[in-house]
Amino acid sequence: MGNCAHLLQLCCSGEGRHPLIDRWPPGTLLAEVLILRERTPGECRVAATPETVRRLLARGLTLQVEQSAGLAAGYADHEFEAAGARLVAPGPELGAGVDAVLCVNPPAAEVLNQLRPGALLAGLLSPYGAIALVEQLQARRVSALALELLPRISRAQTMDVLSSQANIAGYKAVLLAAAALDRYVPMLMTAAGTIQPARALILGAGVAGLQALATARRLGAVVYVSDVRPAAKEQVESLGGRFLSPPEQEERPAEAGGYAKAASEAFLAAQRQQLADQLALADMVICTAQVPGRRAPLLISDEMLAGMRPGSVVVDLAVAQGGNCAGTVCGQTVERHGVRLIGGDGLPSSVANHASALYARNLAALVEHVLGEDGFQLDQEDPIVAGCLFTHDGACRFPDLVSGAN
Repeated sequence: MGNCAHLLQLCCSGEGRHPLIDRWPPGTLLAEVLILRERTPGECRVAATPETVRRLLARGLTLQVEQSAGLAAGYADHEFEAAGARLVAPGPELGAGVDAVLCVNPPAAEVLNQLRPGALLAGLLSPYGAIALVEQLQARRVSALALELLPRISRAQTMDVLSSQANIAGYKAVLLAAAALDRYVPMLMTAAGTIQPARALILGAGVAGLQALATARRLGAVVYVSDVRPAAKEQVESLGGRFLSPPEQEERPAEAGGYAKAASEAFLAAQRQQLADQLALADMVICTAQVPGRRAPLLISDEMLAGMRPGSVVVDLAVAQGGNCAGTVCGQTVERHGVRLIGGDGLPSSVANHASALYARNLAALVEHVLGEDGFQLDQEDPIVAGCLFTHDGACRFPDLVSGAN
């Protein structure tokens, strides 16, 4: 176990004792977990909340929280202390001696250098092409759980970070589009006449796309949804959307593990042709089509943008993977052919309080899953662990993801 001397001292002296510690026998060594303050520019989320601190404390863990870790998400230091966590100051020894580190984005190199061999790291580690990170994790012999790699199985639903954060991205994308649009979204009947509802087009019916559909419908838009999977039709229609059936091709893209597989170029070309007429009618477009570990398919060409109505809006949630729409820029709003293009990268962080609450619950569920009677147990026969255990015992278990050979 890690450095729990401070806790054992408190338990033995009876001073500063937290009520949840009474659940554990005297002298029990508890695993020490560190919650980091995120340092990625623009990142406002945090990997734990006071709620999940109490939850993990009740499971026998002790929690260190870096000072100001939750401020950007609306969680004050005193709330973490009241929940039973110990605040720690940033410094060169941050992370030394702990058994696990929970994060949103990969920690800084100086923090990783403090981790002991066998320590656990869990977060969104961006494993695709992460050569430098993998080299450092291997050198430190850190066991890293990359949440992007969690299998899409029913047992892992409570841990599914990608879905919880994609829900937020889909919701916020529609709000951004509505705010940038030069028209009302709902139908309005006035003494001056009737205003017709906005027409929304959503590309991709995954978690983000379905949430975008639901949000746009709540705002009063007429919503059309395009997806390469015919099986998505039922989900779209159940939420009040109108499904655009994919082009007739001999081979249509299927799905694997809950994600769409990469489509052939011939299929994508046929789909783009089908989309052209829809784009010309759309007021707002939400792009969500992504394939894990690969460049996002380009669905909207510059020529298609030129055919759209000036004043219409495109929000590209796939911009960080290359984008579904030509001309989008990460984190920026640009104009092309009179169409506003919003690079919707990092939208969950813009709803940091609720995004952190959901993320922290997902992460706590994973921590509880790998927590045994004697600390963390990484059973590689377990499909959840096997699916997301990125590095372990000095080796990378998914070298093809890192090299780009997948």
